[in-house]
Amino acid sequence: MSSRTKIVVLRMKEIIYTAIFAGLAILLITLFLFMLRARKAEQPAGSQDAVSSEQELSASYIPGVYSASISLGSQTVNVEVAVDSSQITSISLVPLDETVAAMYPLIQPSLDHLAEQIIASQSLEGITYESGSRYTSQVLLNAIETALSKAAAD
Repeated sequence: MSSRTKIVVLRMKEIIYTAIFAGLAILLITLFLFMLRARKAEQPAGSQDAVSSEQELSASYIPGVYSASISLGSQTVNVEVAVDSSQITSISLVPLDETVAAMYPLIQPSLDHLAEQIIASQSLEGITYESGSRYTSQVLLNAIETALSKAAAD
């Protein structure tokens, strides 16, 4: 039974790199967990907005065309909602020029999909959208809700 001695040589450069990468990994994991916690905190507030939008939609409207602005980079696009005294008649983007359509290709198809559902149901409840255009659809729904709140008869 002879014991063999093993000698391990560590270079200071390798130790420093390992410490830096371990520190960065801990930082990224902390940021990831922080972002998940912030997203979970925002969800109950969104559900309250959905309840208030249902109450606004059950009310009658002042007939007209109402708009809400969306800022897209340096461009501003208005979401226009046309209503008569009891229902939503149309939803459109004004002005949607070629540069905005080229830079944000999901905005028009997402609005068309949302407008069909909203006009058919006359409500912002139960609206579905594709997972690929989730954020675009949420921005558009917020703008539509803002425009409808302007149209609501008090």
